Amino acid sequence: MQNAEIKAIIGLGNPGSKYEHTRHNIGFRVVDALCQRLDGAWVARDTMEVADSIIAGRRVLLIKPQTFMNASGKVIPWLTKQGIKCENILVVHDELEKPFGNLSFKIGGSARGHNGLRSIIESCGPDFLRLRFGIGRPQEREQVGDYVLEDFTESDVDAYIAQAVEMVEKLFS
Repeated sequence: MQNAEIKAIIGLGNPGSKYEHTRHNIGFRVVDALCQRLDGAWVARDTMEVADSIIAGRRVLLIKPQTFMNASGKVIPWLTKQGIKCENILVVHDELEKPFGNLSFKIGGSARGHNGLRSIIESCGPDFLRLRFGIGRPQEREQVGDYVLEDFTESDVDAYIAQAVEMVEKLFS
């Protein structure tokens, strides 16, 4: 999948060291790895952290909302003021409906119970590109809230993060 129009990449997660290694924070971890690979630096701005980066000669803003997952969409008005439309956004998020480590792109769709996606959709509609990072699902539905806020137990999570970064970079080649 190629998308030459991506101008902002939003990683979904929750701020603070308490959540740093949780399944729900995989969006933050992927954009952190991308920022590091691009020798970028995070700058606090309003309700987010922003890294102004260059991928394949094109300016791209990396974004980590600092509003907690349920209010991730609060970054959208700021992006709009920067001239970035929703169709120019890639959102990186955890995906319960995919097995651990399964990575895929998708355009549009519903939030499917993901409150971070719901917040983005409420701010700009559903038609943006998503990188879905499979985290698997607990056996019981009532365990989902605790499951997404637990640290990864899989030792190969860093390899999948690196794979996600490569997938993002290929969008620009």
